[in-house]
Amino acid sequence: MNRKGPFTKILAIVGAVLVWFPLLAPVLFSLVRLSQSRRFLFDYLMPAELFPAALVGGVLLLWVAWRAHSRRKLISWGLGVAVASLVGGQALAVISGLASGETEPNGWQWALVVASLTIYILALMAIGVGAILLLRDLFNKTQSEVKD
Repeated sequence: MNRKGPFTKILAIVGAVLVWFPLLAPVLFSLVRLSQSRRFLFDYLMPAELFPAALVGGVLLLWVAWRAHSRRKLISWGLGVAVASLVGGQALAVISGLASGETEPNGWQWALVVASLTIYILALMAIGVGAILLLRDLFNKTQSEVKD
Protein backbone atom coordinates (compact mmCIF):
# COMPACT_ATOMS: atom_id res chain seq x y z
CA MET A 1 0.00 0.00 0.00
CA ASN A 2 1.42 3.35 -1.05
CA ARG A 3 1.17 5.56 2.04
CA LYS A 4 2.34 8.65 0.16
CA GLY A 5 0.10 8.14 -2.85
CA PRO A 6 -2.37 10.56 -4.43
CA PHE A 7 -5.16 9.74 -1.95
CA THR A 8 -2.96 10.65 1.01
CA LYS A 9 -1.79 13.84 -0.67
CA ILE A 10 -5.35 14.93 -1.49
CA LEU A 11 -6.43 14.29 2.12
CA ALA A 12 -3.47 16.34 3.35
CA ILE A 13 -4.29 19.26 1.06
CA VAL A 14 -7.97 19.26 2.05
CA GLY A 15 -7.04 19.01 5.73
CA ALA A 16 -4.56 21.88 5.45
CA VAL A 17 -7.12 24.11 3.73
CA LEU A 18 -9.75 23.32 6.36
CA VAL A 19 -7.34 24.07 9.22
CA TRP A 20 -6.06 27.33 7.75
CA PHE A 21 -9.52 28.58 6.72
CA PRO A 22 -10.66 29.59 10.26
CA LEU A 23 -7.38 31.44 10.76
CA LEU A 24 -7.33 33.30 7.45
CA ALA A 25 -11.06 34.03 7.04
CA PRO A 26 -11.22 36.82 9.68
CA VAL A 27 -8.19 38.51 8.13
CA LEU A 28 -9.59 38.30 4.61
CA PHE A 29 -13.03 39.53 5.66
CA SER A 30 -11.44 42.40 7.59
CA LEU A 31 -9.46 43.43 4.53
CA VAL A 32 -12.60 43.31 2.38
CA ARG A 33 -14.46 45.43 4.93
CA LEU A 34 -11.54 47.87 5.08
CA SER A 35 -11.53 48.28 1.30
CA GLN A 36 -15.30 48.83 1.22
CA SER A 37 -15.93 51.17 4.12
CA ARG A 38 -12.47 52.36 5.24
CA ARG A 39 -13.11 50.80 8.67
CA PHE A 40 -11.05 47.94 10.02
CA LEU A 41 -13.31 45.48 11.84
CA PHE A 42 -11.76 42.21 13.01
CA ASP A 43 -13.87 39.34 14.35
CA TYR A 44 -11.53 37.58 16.76
CA LEU A 45 -14.23 35.00 17.60
CA MET A 46 -14.51 33.72 14.02
CA PRO A 47 -11.86 30.97 14.42
CA ALA A 48 -13.96 29.54 17.26
CA GLU A 49 -17.14 29.86 15.20
CA LEU A 50 -15.47 27.96 12.35
CA PHE A 51 -14.33 25.17 14.70
CA PRO A 52 -16.19 22.42 12.78
CA ALA A 53 -14.05 23.09 9.70
CA ALA A 54 -10.88 23.12 11.79
CA LEU A 55 -11.89 19.89 13.53
CA VAL A 56 -12.57 18.07 10.25
CA GLY A 57 -9.28 19.37 8.83
CA GLY A 58 -7.39 18.39 11.95
CA VAL A 59 -8.82 14.87 11.91
CA LEU A 60 -7.93 14.51 8.22
CA LEU A 61 -4.38 15.71 8.92
CA LEU A 62 -4.09 13.34 11.85
CA TRP A 63 -5.20 10.46 9.62
CA VAL A 64 -2.66 11.44 6.98
CA ALA A 65 0.08 11.83 9.59
CA TRP A 66 -0.57 8.31 10.85
CA ARG A 67 -0.68 6.94 7.29
CA ALA A 68 2.55 8.65 6.30
CA HIS A 69 4.30 8.22 9.67
CA SER A 70 5.19 11.89 9.68
CA ARG A 71 4.44 14.85 12.00
CA ARG A 72 2.15 12.75 14.21
CA LYS A 73 3.13 14.38 17.51
CA LEU A 74 2.77 17.97 16.33
CA ILE A 75 -0.63 17.44 14.74
CA SER A 76 -2.06 15.21 17.47
CA TRP A 77 -0.89 17.48 20.31
CA GLY A 78 -2.10 20.56 18.46
CA LEU A 79 -5.51 19.03 17.83
CA GLY A 80 -5.83 17.89 21.44
CA VAL A 81 -4.86 21.30 22.82
CA ALA A 82 -7.19 23.07 20.37
CA VAL A 83 -10.20 20.96 21.31
CA ALA A 84 -9.46 21.09 25.06
CA SER A 85 -8.90 24.85 25.13
CA LEU A 86 -12.00 25.65 23.10
CA VAL A 87 -14.25 23.30 25.07
CA GLY A 88 -12.73 24.48 28.35
CA GLY A 89 -13.17 28.12 27.44
CA GLN A 90 -16.77 27.54 26.39
CA ALA A 91 -17.50 25.67 29.62
CA LEU A 92 -15.95 28.46 31.67
CA ALA A 93 -18.01 31.07 29.77
CA VAL A 94 -21.21 29.15 30.47
CA ILE A 95 -20.40 28.48 34.14
CA SER A 96 -19.31 32.05 34.85
CA GLY A 97 -22.34 33.58 33.12
CA LEU A 98 -20.35 35.31 30.38
CA ALA A 99 -22.07 33.27 27.67
CA SER A 100 -25.55 34.34 28.76
CA GLY A 101 -24.65 37.97 29.43
CA GLU A 102 -25.36 37.56 33.14
CA THR A 103 -21.76 38.59 33.94
CA GLU A 104 -20.07 41.65 32.46
CA PRO A 105 -17.15 40.85 30.11
CA ASN A 106 -14.36 41.93 32.44
CA GLY A 107 -12.39 40.53 35.33
CA TRP A 108 -10.61 37.25 35.74
CA GLN A 109 -13.39 35.21 34.09
CA TRP A 110 -13.14 37.25 30.91
CA ALA A 111 -9.33 37.00 30.97
CA LEU A 112 -9.49 33.19 31.28
CA VAL A 113 -11.97 32.86 28.43
CA VAL A 114 -9.87 35.11 26.18
CA ALA A 115 -6.73 33.20 27.20
CA SER A 116 -8.36 29.90 26.26
CA LEU A 117 -9.39 31.38 22.91
CA THR A 118 -5.81 32.56 22.36
CA ILE A 119 -4.47 29.09 23.18
CA TYR A 120 -7.00 27.61 20.73
CA ILE A 121 -5.84 29.94 17.96
CA LEU A 122 -2.16 29.20 18.69
CA ALA A 123 -2.90 25.46 18.63
CA LEU A 124 -4.63 25.89 15.26
CA MET A 125 -1.55 27.70 14.00
CA ALA A 126 0.60 24.80 15.22
CA ILE A 127 -1.64 22.34 13.36
CA GLY A 128 -1.40 24.56 10.27
CA VAL A 129 2.39 24.58 10.46
CA GLY A 130 2.30 20.81 10.94
CA ALA A 131 0.11 20.58 7.84
CA ILE A 132 2.61 22.55 5.78
CA LEU A 133 5.48 20.40 7.04
CA LEU A 134 3.46 17.24 6.36
CA LEU A 135 2.72 18.41 2.82
CA ARG A 136 6.39 19.13 2.32
CA ASP A 137 7.23 15.62 3.53
CA LEU A 138 4.62 14.05 1.25
CA PHE A 139 5.64 15.95 -1.87
CA ASN A 140 9.39 15.87 -1.25
CA LYS A 141 11.04 13.27 -3.44
CA THR A 142 13.65 11.19 -1.66
CA GLN A 143 16.82 10.09 -3.40
CA SER A 144 15.46 6.57 -3.95
CA GLU A 145 12.31 7.95 -5.60
CA VAL A 146 14.35 10.19 -7.89
CA LYS A 147 16.46 7.25 -9.10
CA ASP A 148 13.45 5.07 -9.93
